[in-house]
Amino acid sequence: MSQNSYETGRLNLPFVGHCTFGKYPPCLDWEAIDADVAVLGVPFDMGTQYRAGARFGPRAIREASTLFSFGHGGAYDFEDDAVYLPVDKVRIVDVGDADIIHTDTNKSHDNAEFAVRKILKAGALPVVLGGDHAVHIPCIRAFADEAPVHLIHIDAHLDFVDERHGVRYGHGNPLRRASEMRHVTGMTQMGIRNVSSSNKRDYAAARAAGSDILSVRDVRRLGTQGVLDRIPDGVRYYATIDVDGFDPSIAPGTGTPSHGGFLYYEVLEIFQGLVKKGDIVGIDFVEVAPDYDHSGITAFLAAQFLMNLLGFIFHEKAPRKP
Repeated sequence: MSQNSYETGRLNLPFVGHCTFGKYPPCLDWEAIDADVAVLGVPFDMGTQYRAGARFGPRAIREASTLFSFGHGGAYDFEDDAVYLPVDKVRIVDVGDADIIHTDTNKSHDNAEFAVRKILKAGALPVVLGGDHAVHIPCIRAFADEAPVHLIHIDAHLDFVDERHGVRYGHGNPLRRASEMRHVTGMTQMGIRNVSSSNKRDYAAARAAGSDILSVRDVRRLGTQGVLDRIPDGVRYYATIDVDGFDPSIAPGTGTPSHGGFLYYEVLEIFQGLVKKGDIVGIDFVEVAPDYDHSGITAFLAAQFLMNLLGFIFHEKAPRKP
């Protein structure tokens, strides 16, 4: 964007206009996605075991993301001396939401998988706004025809329950279901902590499936580089991020808060290093439930984190040619 166009175009403040992610253009025709990144909402929270409300997460994150859309032509970071997400090089679109069928988990998940497959077919990076963590199941299932991926999982909870009272597709099951998929080659699970995470058998099953499980205190002992050294090099990564992996002092708007969580830069710096090790090919950010946080800081955290992460990803690799 030239200085002239920057000064003479619309100011387009965050509270003006349509509320898409980052105020990037909408693309509701999923056969016509032509972008580097496609942001999809999956407002599903029928997998929750406690406090519902994450169905409103996509709207809250989109609204919060408008704060980071002041139209400077990109985001300059003085610490890194880099312009992230330059508008003339990285194309981002908001493709709306997968259709949710109330009380029908299977159909809702099928709709989410269909949407992610459309994004992948277009060659764009899918960024999914949840929804509870059950939405990870259809999202990672959509990668079945793609090259293998290693899961990077941020969460307070292990999410490795197999089945309880017939429930296999709730928000306590996603990493177990993912581990059963042939295209998932391993998992690094970080932030897992304290009571109400899972039972001992589930931890054993996760490790047997190839998971490296790190608590918040493990991550702090290891440091950023120590954590990165444990993650395989040169592979494709899929990031699934539950907002309750962060401490509720900075992210209270979630259904199952757990004290003792990560601070913002602890997670961000791991991902900043991760993009130098391999390609992040899919992202879901889940469990933002705005009704439990009237200040909105949880949604702001999600939006800011995703904008930063996308900046890191495309700073490391060339975006698609126009």
